[in-house]
Amino acid sequence: MDTNTLDLEKMKTSAGHACRLMKVLSNPDRLMLLCQLSQGEKRVGELEELLGIVQPTLSQQLTVLRDEELVTTRRDGKNIYYQIASPQALAVMTVLFEQFCGPQEGASA
Repeated sequence: MDTNTLDLEKMKTSAGHACRLMKVLSNPDRLMLLCQLSQGEKRVGELEELLGIVQPTLSQQLTVLRDEELVTTRRDGKNIYYQIASPQALAVMTVLFEQFCGPQEGASA
């Protein structure tokens, strides 16, 4: 196989992974969850309070993030803590924050 073909195959694989990540991020609740988690580990109750996402929806969206291996959990007594596990997801969240949530050029202070 020639080098160009290998690069193309790698690009196709990488594009598939990127599309899966973008699909997960295309849900506003999951996007906001990852935005909060990009700031550090949070308890489920904290996420519910911070984002105003009701428990059934919160659990459903956290399950999607876990299934896609974007977050991991740890248990401390009755509390479950979530944190971002994917360096790619964290990098994308950083760019999204800078582009959409950071200070806007030309905005008054």
